[in-house]
Amino acid sequence: MAERTDAPTSAEPGVIAIERIFDAPPELVWKAWTEPDHVMRWWGPNTFTSPAVEIDFRVGGKFLFAMQSPEYQDGRTLWSTGEYREIVPFERIVCTMAMADEKGNIVSPAEYGMTEDSLEESLLTVEFEAAGNGQTKMMMRHEGVPVGEMRDGANEGWNESFDKLADSLK
Repeated sequence: MAERTDAPTSAEPGVIAIERIFDAPPELVWKAWTEPDHVMRWWGPNTFTSPAVEIDFRVGGKFLFAMQSPEYQDGRTLWSTGEYREIVPFERIVCTMAMADEKGNIVSPAEYGMTEDSLEESLLTVEFEAAGNGQTKMMMRHEGVPVGEMRDGANEGWNESFDKLADSLK
């Protein structure tokens, strides 16, 4: 399992910053973020699966990820999309994130039961760094997350997803 930090490492309002050390080389952790069959193994918190992932991995390209849990909204599929803004191979991915419909059209977060102060679009930055002994240090920064319960829930969801990511790298 990856070294875990449950608390957001950022005191900035609306920002979640999580750092993890994974027992896998950067190339493999990179694939976990960039190849659909890898993303499907870990995307979403505990009890969620990822039944569909589409990735056009290039600057200006888009992604469309689905996640679903029988315990959340009667098994409704939740879709998220975004556009890749910066890609530095094996080092950095910057993309937007937004709630979407199954065709990749951005929808209001309220459609998925999120609070009114949820932004339609947020910014995600993921950085990868070799940590020695075949390990990878991954730093994730998610900007534009509402403060309070939404931020706490998103932080928990990211940490649970990263636990699944660590298991998928074994």
